[in-house]
Amino acid sequence: MLTTNLAENKELMDKVLRANESFDIIRRDIVINNREARIYSIDGLVKDTVMGKIMTFFYGLKDENVMQDADTFTKSCVPYIEVNTEKDINVISQNILSGISALFVDGFDCAVMMDTRTYPQRQTSEPDTDKVMRGSKDGFVETIISNIALMRRRIRDANFTVKPFSVSRTSKADVVLCYMENKVDHKLLKSITQRIENIKVDSLAMNQQSLVEAIYPRKWYNPFPKIKYTERPDSAAANAIKGNIIILVDNSPSALILPTSIFDVTEEADDYYFPPFTGSYLRLARFLILLCSVFITPVWLLAQENPAVIPQSLQFIVVEQEYNISVFWQLIILELAIDGLRLAALNTPATLSGTMGIIGAIALSEFSVDVGWFSTQAILYMAFATLAGFTQPNYELGYCVKFIRILLLILTSLFNVWGFLAGLIITAILLVTNKTVSGKSYLYPLIPFNGKAFINKVLRLR
Repeated sequence: MLTTNLAENKELMDKVLRANESFDIIRRDIVINNREARIYSIDGLVKDTVMGKIMTFFYGLKDENVMQDADTFTKSCVPYIEVNTEKDINVISQNILSGISALFVDGFDCAVMMDTRTYPQRQTSEPDTDKVMRGSKDGFVETIISNIALMRRRIRDANFTVKPFSVSRTSKADVVLCYMENKVDHKLLKSITQRIENIKVDSLAMNQQSLVEAIYPRKWYNPFPKIKYTERPDSAAANAIKGNIIILVDNSPSALILPTSIFDVTEEADDYYFPPFTGSYLRLARFLILLCSVFITPVWLLAQENPAVIPQSLQFIVVEQEYNISVFWQLIILELAIDGLRLAALNTPATLSGTMGIIGAIALSEFSVDVGWFSTQAILYMAFATLAGFTQPNYELGYCVKFIRILLLILTSLFNVWGFLAGLIITAILLVTNKTVSGKSYLYPLIPFNGKAFINKVLRLR
């Protein structure tokens, strides 16, 4: 704990912060009203102009009566809004390392904490992966205060609550829950709050994903996403107004939305930026494309293995010529090749992106057909399945569709029709047995069935 002796407090803080080993910890000694004082802050995380004005005010103080104690001094002589006093050395050090400035004055047994921090951040421009044809063009950034402000700007209601947490032993990551007090499921809110408070991890190394895995360790074999991510403040605000819980993590440019069903995952902002008829069409088109992306290659493989049952009008889908690689392995190789190209595109420097595109086009073009690796139909159907995956706003759902598609391909190749049916049954079991984070059905309002709610999920009626 702190004492009234400034020299002892400075020695203690230097030891706790290891200030002599870290050059970015600023220690500024000043004199306030004939008393020695020291300010601790982190270089790069403090507003220099604001601190300069505060120090100018301190230098002009001449009234000894305001120096009775830290509370009197704070109320009378600190010209800033976000100010409080603190005695706990651990809280003080954590706040300093978070960017808050701490003022120690000789004769005060506590520190004056001034939230003059600022974080380097990019512009709140529209996110690359969550764009809309209409609507606002701002997006979340890596600074949690800015993200809260973007939501608060859209929800001007006293019921909108922002509850802070400090998570992990080392990183001390800032996490906040955002919700509407009059609409939230308080049982779910209490459960999430307790889970966050009881997290026992050293750090949130991978930010949001680390937090999700610490709160809700799920069954590894069920790939369906239970949490929706969004980089759009308008989408997060709309979900909060509906009664959902929004989780923001500092240093992450996206929000977590809880609870989430399969129907919530497939929604996107464009559904609500167009008239109901157009929004309903977009939503139905997305559902249809999602189903097609799951079944197009497994059904085609099933047709290759059972050409006799294919109607004459659809015989053109049957591959008649012989290939060096079976249809099944063509599709599996293409699944992996497309992921390989995607990963390569992410890691390719911008100056070589054009070259990467040319190489990818050559690899999956007529050249691969001419040498006997793939059939034209296999490339066509896999191209459709790949493009269809990008119609979904949720990356986790896109990969979930891929895994289900590969499972259907493997079972169909091994057991023909019975394998295809077994794949459908396994998929249905994964969906039915899956639960949202609130413990409700993942397929609600389909199971249990709620007609009015189901229509509102499938169609954008309001």
